[in-house]
Amino acid sequence: MSDHPPTPYQPLREDWQSALAVVAHPDDMEYGAAAAVARWTSQGKRIGYVMVTSGEAGIDSLAPEHCRPIREAEQIASAALVGVDDVDFLGHPDGVVEYGVGLRRDIARAVRKYRPDIVLTTNYRDTYGGTMPNQADHIAVGRATLDAVRDAGNRWIFPELGEEGLAPWNGVREVWAAASPEARHAVDTTGFHDRGVASLLAHGAYLEALDGGTAAAEEFLESAGRAAGSRLGTTYASSFEVISLRP
Repeated sequence: MSDHPPTPYQPLREDWQSALAVVAHPDDMEYGAAAAVARWTSQGKRIGYVMVTSGEAGIDSLAPEHCRPIREAEQIASAALVGVDDVDFLGHPDGVVEYGVGLRRDIARAVRKYRPDIVLTTNYRDTYGGTMPNQADHIAVGRATLDAVRDAGNRWIFPELGEEGLAPWNGVREVWAAASPEARHAVDTTGFHDRGVASLLAHGAYLEALDGGTAAAEEFLESAGRAAGSRLGTTYASSFEVISLRP
């Protein structure tokens, strides 16, 4: 084991006004990024959420057609707790999301619609660090998001979006991936940790179906928030990998 302390995080830039979060499932933003969203919306920043699936395969005791409306309603309520009113569901099948042209097109459409400065997603790398594997939907959505952000700015890629009245958008400055093992930046969430926890607990039906339930969820956010905060020099923080799209 190394005796060297972890490298300190650098503060994230906050000189922007709008962001779009693109993630695979309801609850993905709440596992570490919702407190940051609460901070940013309190500053007057506009943030929208796009869920590629509705998380309909996430509760073993509920068939997807019964699970879908529950998870969508929980996500809408969860987002509202951190100041997000715009939540879209793209309808891709939960658990078997495939990276490909169709997914890129749907995300590019959302980027052109929202025209954000920053795009948020979750860890798109193969693991969470070490040997813990990432989930397939997270990888597919994160990687498609990186490509779709560039697609959104090219009028000759998906020209049908122009025919829908959605002009190209080259205004995304960076993509930020939460919970990435390659995170080098973080934002202080000390005053917003409780709102992040409340946002996760709003996924009540989902958490009840998981081992440990709400207690495990709260413990996870407490541990992760304090670990990131220790590397930023604050009590709590949310960490992100920053992918720059401009020189």
